[in-house]
Amino acid sequence: MKIVFVSNYLNHHQIPFCLAMQKLTKDNFYFIAMEEMTEERKNMGWQLKENYSFHIEMRDNRELAQTLVDEADVVICGGSAYMWFIRKRVECDKLTFWYSERIYKKGLWQALSPRGFYYMTRDHGRYRKKNLYLLCASAYAPLDYALTGSYIGKTYKWGYFPMFNKYNIEQLIEQKRKDRINILWVSRFIDWKHPEYPIKLAEKLKSNNYNFHLTMIGNGVLLDESIKVIEEKGLSDVITVLGGLTPQQVRGHMEDANIFIFTSDFNEGWGAVLNEAMNSGCAVVTSHAIGATPYLVNDGVNGLIYKNGQFDDFEKKVETLVKDCEFSEKLGRKAYHTISTEWNADEAARRLFNLCESKLSNKQYSVETGPCSKARIKTGI
Repeated sequence: MKIVFVSNYLNHHQIPFCLAMQKLTKDNFYFIAMEEMTEERKNMGWQLKENYSFHIEMRDNRELAQTLVDEADVVICGGSAYMWFIRKRVECDKLTFWYSERIYKKGLWQALSPRGFYYMTRDHGRYRKKNLYLLCASAYAPLDYALTGSYIGKTYKWGYFPMFNKYNIEQLIEQKRKDRINILWVSRFIDWKHPEYPIKLAEKLKSNNYNFHLTMIGNGVLLDESIKVIEEKGLSDVITVLGGLTPQQVRGHMEDANIFIFTSDFNEGWGAVLNEAMNSGCAVVTSHAIGATPYLVNDGVNGLIYKNGQFDDFEKKVETLVKDCEFSEKLGRKAYHTISTEWNADEAARRLFNLCESKLSNKQYSVETGPCSKARIKTGI
């Protein structure tokens, strides 16, 4: 079985899945990069450290890329602008998966745009009876697409699958036990990531005399302003701002953190740092609006979910973990288990490979939870 993955560019969030798929297909897997990686992502340490035999740059191999897409048994296509590249195979009813985060991040009112509705119907809705399925890299993608009549009953849970690090979880939990609670925030300093939340949280925790330290990692237009607020509020003793770090350096901080806080709103398509923090045995407190949250986190079991926009709910749940280290460690163990057993690249690749085989041979294949399980429409947004 030949499988081709089309996306904007290859990065560290996709490489583990690609390597797993390359192995399953016995080197009959290809990743077609449609664009060059942006300078912003390169500056964040995303550039590739080595060459991969499955990696094909569209700009250098256009004819080969088109041939691979047209002739493949299965194509996975991610990226809102690339339907033109796979249209021929979709119209020929060849097995294809559209791989997408939610499309109405600013609000469901966007579905009312006549222009937008036309393009969604042209590129997706018209193919509702074709061999085209949706891999949902957000719990909110099924509803967004359903509003345009697309992929009804043809949606599967999916996501991003960064490198899984295997740990002795008890040793990792022991490593995290320090003389104070370490809280970690990793995001860009931009408005919809809400860097004001961790700063306000630190102010509250300090006023209540908790023994903690908050580390904030990332760059962005609000970085200087955030540092200024920290200094003005007299929080420099409990907050360290490190700026941008490489993915490997971020993982190191996750391994030391007790609590990971994720404060983005509905603009966060997936949020791969959530995978990484759970893999690192952190007790996570995450906004319900983040695309990955409903798929990865079972509230009160392997993490805590707060209602987006409600700081009091957020602060209360973090404070619960600060006060109860035993509960925090329990959540960290369960979080690690979630990633190690279901939400990792090897397991996701195996499931998708089996799903592809079943559809190509007209057989049934189903899993109850995790990647490739049925993605239901999530309401109450």
